[in-house]
Amino acid sequence: MPPHAPPGPASPPPAPPDPWRAAAAALLNLGGLGLGYALLRRPVLMAACWAAAGAFLFVALPADADGIPGAALAGYAVVLSAAAVHGGFAGLRTRLARPGRAPLAVLVAVLLLAVPAGGALWYEDAHDEAVEQAILGRLERADDLVATSGRQPFATAAPDYRTALEVYRDIAVRHPGSRAARKVPASLRTYYTTVGAAYGHREYCDAIAPLKYLRTVPGTMPRKQLGSLAGWPDDRLATSLYECGAEHLTAGEADWVTRFGDLLDTFPRSGAAAGVAPAVDTAVKKAEKAVGGGEPCAAVQRLRTLGTRIGDLSESAGDTGGRLAKAASRAGRSGDAGEYACGVDQYRDGDFDAAQETMERFAADHVHDRNRARAQKIAIAAEVARTVPAAGRKLPTTASGGSISVTVKNDSPDDITVLYTGPVTGSFTLRGCAGCKSYSLADTLFSGFKPCNDSGRHYPQRTVSLPTGTTYFVHKPNGGSTATPASDTARLRSGYVYTECAYSTRQLGSGT
Repeated sequence: MPPHAPPGPASPPPAPPDPWRAAAAALLNLGGLGLGYALLRRPVLMAACWAAAGAFLFVALPADADGIPGAALAGYAVVLSAAAVHGGFAGLRTRLARPGRAPLAVLVAVLLLAVPAGGALWYEDAHDEAVEQAILGRLERADDLVATSGRQPFATAAPDYRTALEVYRDIAVRHPGSRAARKVPASLRTYYTTVGAAYGHREYCDAIAPLKYLRTVPGTMPRKQLGSLAGWPDDRLATSLYECGAEHLTAGEADWVTRFGDLLDTFPRSGAAAGVAPAVDTAVKKAEKAVGGGEPCAAVQRLRTLGTRIGDLSESAGDTGGRLAKAASRAGRSGDAGEYACGVDQYRDGDFDAAQETMERFAADHVHDRNRARAQKIAIAAEVARTVPAAGRKLPTTASGGSISVTVKNDSPDDITVLYTGPVTGSFTLRGCAGCKSYSLADTLFSGFKPCNDSGRHYPQRTVSLPTGTTYFVHKPNGGSTATPASDTARLRSGYVYTECAYSTRQLGSGT
């Protein structure tokens, strides 16, 4: 028989199951570096654990505010769990390379778990710092946005102001313990002074809208973050409403009523509100004084406008309403009384239509006024001057009478009013002449034409006494007559008796 080769050495028998070995392998693999596989002499699986750890660290580092992606964290947790479980089962019957004693290996594994635990703690600190830096970055960008917006008009910058405020609110509410949250109060102080900068520049009208906006901020921000800023805009807004209203009141702009109305409604007990009535009184006194100046008609209009607007304001002015109502009444009375000065100014400026209308209205509305008699004279003179402009060269007086008799006869079927002005001014009415008729234009062209010359006819007439000098007459038809006024200029001298005759053609004529 052929010789047989001696049998090879037999493979070592598997180690008996040992839970300590299993625990050591599982715990070592749980550290993340596959050290359990190293003790079990399985290098390929250990390399796989290293690759998984490297990939996880590549994703996780450096630590940022977003943290580790959830998928990566979950995936790596599955890998660690699988390596620990597999290492535990493999370690039941596989001897360890070293340390040879399983309990010692378990102790080493437990000690080595401090490495990933410490790494986790370090990462948590790094992540927290990254979050802090991200929040501080948001705060800094919001602060920069406020600074940039402060160089723009409020209406343009308002959306950016709201954006910045939302950032401050988010930091204060969602990250109350952060370093950025501790800086929010300082940022808000800068925010308030920037938004309300127009007030600091004494641009009171421009300051109103931003200050009103700032009063809405406490509705969106935690009170603790605002502190005293919650009431910061109030006094400033009250002052701005007053100063803007007073400025526009002086300038004659209409919106002063709105400004003062807002002030009295919003801050009725403020010092600024207490200044409204005195400011209105001052404006009325100034307009009253202007009645005696170079533009009395403008002053009268100003007083009447003031009276109306002050009256509107007084209706919703609370405790101040009574004083404002008195100022409104005074402005109205002063405006009415100032009509006389306005009419005089219109007459002197040659605006006879306006002067007549103004003086007639004044005389009708002020029956007991000391200037009423002269106002009536000026109204007459203005009406004469509308037909004979030369009659308006001098302002009429209240003088009456004279040494020269002038008789005016009416050779017209129409009732007429005779107006005259010169050294004295007056008017009277003559009824129509019974049996008289209008002359044709051809009649007036004959050289022998003499109206008021029918000795058998009784002409309505009136005689007035006038002083020497030039007197301007206008004969004006009454009622619905379509005849137009006619005029005559009489230069009266002593020793003569004068007769005026009124007659009508297509137009009303006159003669001496």
